[in-house]
Amino acid sequence: MTPSALRIQVCGRLAVELDGVRREQALPGPQGALLFAYLVTRRDQATTRDAVSAALWPDEGAGHEAALNALISRLRHVLPCEATGGTLRLMLPSSTWVDLEAARDAIHRAESAVAQRQWERAWSASQTALFVARRGFVLGGDGAWAAAMRRELELLHQRSLEAYAVAALGLGGAELATAESASRELVRIAPLRESGHRLLMESLTARGNPAQALQVYDDLRVALRDELGISPAPETRELYVRLLG
Repeated sequence: MTPSALRIQVCGRLAVELDGVRREQALPGPQGALLFAYLVTRRDQATTRDAVSAALWPDEGAGHEAALNALISRLRHVLPCEATGGTLRLMLPSSTWVDLEAARDAIHRAESAVAQRQWERAWSASQTALFVARRGFVLGGDGAWAAAMRRELELLHQRSLEAYAVAALGLGGAELATAESASRELVRIAPLRESGHRLLMESLTARGNPAQALQVYDDLRVALRDELGISPAPETRELYVRLLG
């Protein structure tokens, strides 16, 4: 393989592109796709056969050695897979691009840029993370690994929306509409995440809609009281008082 010849998408619809040719159809069915995704997310380490079986057949216990061997054999026709003793590892070039890894790197860059008030860098990096995180993990699987993947992407989605909204607010001008849109999406998917409400309040105020911003606070206050029996955090109350003033 030449450098950058392999691109893999494990979020949303699975995609494998090798030297410009799509290869995911060669994977051995839904279980083979899940096996491939599992090994891709652990490409920097060997993983045990027991861990792989638990990811593929979480509620069925042991007894899948023959089925796993068949999947590994067919997977080798797509990409190299090393099976040594009780461990497995997908052998990928170091230059391989994986969408989940790109999103993880992008959100760190975005949040670092936000902390440094480098709004253009934050805006660009948060979009990269957001593009991947929005797709979620849809390959199937009901085990702990699949659940952890879905939860990670849910949190990544929230973090990328927050960084995107903050960056858009910092840029101002035409990006204020982007800040409001991203904030609304964050409030929708994480209704008890106060930072999303604060961003929505700030973006509405910046766009000349302070009354709507105050209503956002009141809606949050009621939701926190009814759902959790608590009041908004001090920073949220401070923002509300500042907007009143």
